[in-house]
Amino acid sequence: MNIDTTLTSTTSPPFFQRILTGLFLMASLTASGLAQAETLHVYGPGGPAPAMKALASAFSKEKGIDVEVVAGPSSKWMDQAKQDAHVIYSGSENMMLGFIKALDGQIDENTIEPIYLRPSTILVRKGNPKKIQGLRDLAKPGMNILVTEGAGQVGMWEDAAGRSGDINLLKGFRGNIAEFAANSGLAKKSWLEKPELDAWLIWNHWQIDNPEIADAVAVEPELTIWRATGVALTDRGEKLPAASEFVAYVKSAQGEAVFKQHGWKR
Repeated sequence: MNIDTTLTSTTSPPFFQRILTGLFLMASLTASGLAQAETLHVYGPGGPAPAMKALASAFSKEKGIDVEVVAGPSSKWMDQAKQDAHVIYSGSENMMLGFIKALDGQIDENTIEPIYLRPSTILVRKGNPKKIQGLRDLAKPGMNILVTEGAGQVGMWEDAAGRSGDINLLKGFRGNIAEFAANSGLAKKSWLEKPELDAWLIWNHWQIDNPEIADAVAVEPELTIWRATGVALTDRGEKLPAASEFVAYVKSAQGEAVFKQHGWKR
């Protein structure tokens, strides 16, 4: 074999072009794979979603990392979350415990952290035609109350009325409950469809984020219930630096300001 001829044939421009083309394709595929891996998947209930989605959008613009927030009843997203969730947020500590079980241990319990609180509030019809001034008024005869008995509000109405230490207040309130909704989304649907409902005991942000459907009346301070939204990383999320970055962003001063706009506080 002629060595000069061999060297010439293997070092010709076409040979190098093939090498460069291959390297370029490999780099493109790698970049594409990294971009896909950097899509951050966040799941949780609808209540904290407006604030969480606003922060996800801001984080994406600042960091160049795609964040997909899927919110609503867990029955709608749990199966997918088992496949790709990096971050889980909740509407109460009780809810987070349920997520731990539902996700088959994928949540690292050491990463669970309550981050913001919001208070219970009474939503009333626009103009407050029944002149409701607080929760005690809801125990009076003739009131039709809507409550959520599920999701992040399990037992909330009972805790609120029961904090009075007055069994008659609890009896009166219980007797005026016209509907128990399984979650806040279904409660909102009932509120819109059933004008005979006079009051809706719910978290304050449901009126803040939907001011056109109701006015808000504060619950008496001694009867107000506070519950938190918390965040947690899945095992998958712990392997993705962007997940921890996003959680830190949600807890930052900027995150606090956004949540405050939606009725939450530290």
